[in-house]
Amino acid sequence: MTTHADSGSTRLIPVPAFSDNYIWLLRKGNHAVVVDPGDAKPILEQLNKHQLTLDAILVTHHHPDHVGGVQALKDATGATVYGPLGEKIPACDIRLKEGDEAPLDKLNLTLSVLDIPGHTAGHIAYFGYLDNDQPVVFCGDTLFAAGCGRLFEGTPSEMVNSLAKLQALPLNTLVCCAHEYTLSNLKWALEVEPDNPVLQKRWETCRQQRERGQPTLPSTIGIEMETNPFLRPLQQPVIDSAQRYAGKPLSSAVNVFASLREWKNNF
Repeated sequence: MTTHADSGSTRLIPVPAFSDNYIWLLRKGNHAVVVDPGDAKPILEQLNKHQLTLDAILVTHHHPDHVGGVQALKDATGATVYGPLGEKIPACDIRLKEGDEAPLDKLNLTLSVLDIPGHTAGHIAYFGYLDNDQPVVFCGDTLFAAGCGRLFEGTPSEMVNSLAKLQALPLNTLVCCAHEYTLSNLKWALEVEPDNPVLQKRWETCRQQRERGQPTLPSTIGIEMETNPFLRPLQQPVIDSAQRYAGKPLSSAVNVFASLREWKNNF
């Protein structure tokens, strides 16, 4: 029986890679799209196992654990490669900036692009709506579950602005980041906000998920706004903790963020 491109719902699958990466695989019928394939092997296995046609490869930024499998996948499948305008991406066919779109016709999905510098200078995110109007964002290494990316090429101000763009998305937006850092991030977040009951509950839920070998992702924007210190720099308990770590008063959200980022770097 032939499976048509528009048959069935879109499946969102985190494919494990390396020690803690996820390569996000979108499947609808017999068509697929992948996001940030640092390694081609696990994706080729999925394509062969389920007899899928890879239509597109989406890249958020240039780090090797996100692009290492791009060339091999393109060679094997002929998929179109989308990537950030301001970064060097292997075999990139279409370079994107904020306001551009990636039309994934076989999945009946169009993703819009956000510029979210900070982790890298040209980092982008892809936002769109899956079946039943479910919003989703592929944010690479900018926003993590209970954390955010290190500032390898950007400034605290840039990252605060980038996180604000993500924070402005619908609360039920699925957050598809690229690493299973959740437990270590939550452990730190509990140092920042030990009395946050939502955070305490999330720690227990995610701990049980990992014990069962399950991914803790995707998260949602709503959950992150309640439990992620980097999205809470104006909340008084977070300000107090950041000031204690810095040993001085902090006069802005950017300064609070910078203190939190330094704290997490050394945690």
